[in-house]
Amino acid sequence: MRIVSVIITVIAVAVINLGCDSMVKKDAVALTPPPVIDPGQECGQPPANAIVLFDGKDFSQWQSPESIVWKIQDGYMEVARTEKDKHQGIQTARGFGDCQLHVEFATPSEVIGEGQGRGNSGVFLMGQYEVQILDSYNNPTYPDGQAGAIYKQSVPMFNVCRKPGQWQAYDIVFRRPHFDAKGKLVKPAVVTVLHNGVVIQDNFILQGITYHAESPKYIAHADKLPIMLQDHGNPTRFRNIWVVELPERN
Repeated sequence: MRIVSVIITVIAVAVINLGCDSMVKKDAVALTPPPVIDPGQECGQPPANAIVLFDGKDFSQWQSPESIVWKIQDGYMEVARTEKDKHQGIQTARGFGDCQLHVEFATPSEVIGEGQGRGNSGVFLMGQYEVQILDSYNNPTYPDGQAGAIYKQSVPMFNVCRKPGQWQAYDIVFRRPHFDAKGKLVKPAVVTVLHNGVVIQDNFILQGITYHAESPKYIAHADKLPIMLQDHGNPTRFRNIWVVELPERN
């Protein structure tokens, strides 16, 4: 009987091990390793699979540069306009949906005004959903309108603004909204924002399109739309802008 018991135990262990090996092999086949990408030599520099939207040289990746009032100098771009020319944002020539976006910006070094009047601009994902840019360094304003806010929707977890005139960076991971054939929202947009390397928005579920004086709401739109940088009357500077298109989420 002892011999039979030992044989049964050995067979059981073999079956268990075979099952474990089979599960590992099955999982190994099902999971595909992510592509290997060169991350770039310096922090903030575009990786090998990035689309460089602005490298300090020209407006080739932006719509109708000859018709807008933006200028390039010393490797950055900013609004160059008179008082009569207002709110002329600049948008990319191509559209984007799910993406990782890197934008570096500097609010004016000369502090003029207060609240929303200091370094006001914004990054509009798909031209619809705003991550606020503002000089929030010792500058109180309504919390869902300060730097790093999802404008009028979500207060940033931290205020990590540098002093006026210093270069700062947003790294934004954006997942677009999905609509069905009739224009009904199926899946809302989600955004994560790092400001100067610090997470300030963590997988925030967007409530809809950005509005100033009314509640956000979704309106069906294309799967890919241009990224827009806002002109809000302050000479905010931009440099080193790049985007990586992400695989669609399930």
